[in-house]
Amino acid sequence: MDGSIGTTSRVLVLYTETAPYVFACLDALVALSGARIELVRWPVNTEAPFDTGSHPGITIHDRRAFDDRGLLAFAAGFDPHLVLASGWVDKGYLRVCRALRRKGVPTSMNLDTAWRGGPRQWASAVLARFWMRGTYSHVWATGSPQVAYARRLGLPADRILTGLYAADTGPMLDAYPHAQAARRRRFPHRFIHVARYIPTKGQQVLCDAFAELCDQGRARDWELHLVGTGELFDQVRQSPSGKHPRIVHRGFVQASEMPGVLAEAGVSVLPSLYEPWGVVVQEHACMGLPLLLSDAVGAGERFLRVGENGSYHRAGDKADLQASLARIIATNDPELLRMSERSAELGASWTPTMWAGTAVHHFLEP
Repeated sequence: MDGSIGTTSRVLVLYTETAPYVFACLDALVALSGARIELVRWPVNTEAPFDTGSHPGITIHDRRAFDDRGLLAFAAGFDPHLVLASGWVDKGYLRVCRALRRKGVPTSMNLDTAWRGGPRQWASAVLARFWMRGTYSHVWATGSPQVAYARRLGLPADRILTGLYAADTGPMLDAYPHAQAARRRRFPHRFIHVARYIPTKGQQVLCDAFAELCDQGRARDWELHLVGTGELFDQVRQSPSGKHPRIVHRGFVQASEMPGVLAEAGVSVLPSLYEPWGVVVQEHACMGLPLLLSDAVGAGERFLRVGENGSYHRAGDKADLQASLARIIATNDPELLRMSERSAELGASWTPTMWAGTAVHHFLEP
């Protein structure tokens, strides 16, 4: 622990893009510790314009309101007891962390990038050893591949935390019992996919695989719904498979409306080509959806148990994805319901309150 913290803790959060789950965790930290939080964030992504709502105890600032010198002055005036910062992309954030680290303030770097062992990562790891300890006291990682990366950055193992992301579990867990009761009456034969339409998310291969199953008469009464928008939205939607009558492109859905959308679904599919974590996996697990994930999805390590609540397929492999979809289609409803219940158990195993407890224990307790 780097110093003692009073009863009214001051926490500076330096973020890139925020999403509802970020605010759920910060709200839980305010509720648990009484902290006052100043959040500086990059502009909201136009492809995911989430309504952040009201958050007592949290003041939100647009990163564009500060040049690097102004941000440093703002941080010094706030005099935080803790800084939580997004990686090393924003050089102004690094300057703030470096200055406060010299004063003994705990500074924690968020890390959701998985270790893959390529030349650029090795170079970054070597260079980080020259500046990491003077900038960050801790690394807060998502899962084991991220911990593997963190261990190469020069910090001791007891300064590396896991569980960086927790979904906004409350609305999902609240909606789950009603959704599950409806599934017991009739299990929805609907696959659902939620992601931005960008090259790494795999919407085209998913549409291709499912449309082919339909055309071969192997999809029975199942359908596929895709939620989200992005640069490839029109391209995928207007593709031959994307226009299939049993595939629905629903566009962007606000977080407040998502439990209702997921309650009507039966199985979640995320065929990403690259997905270091994927908070959506936990959200869907909380709603009781069995999971079909590519082997590139990091969150599977916490929320997917093969043979219990879903399976993996090889990322980018249409035939393997198609086989995974076909196995679910061939599974009877009682078994799907059992898988659903197991997903909900796993989804509820890590909550924003638990996340906040980790922050308090490691950073804010005297």
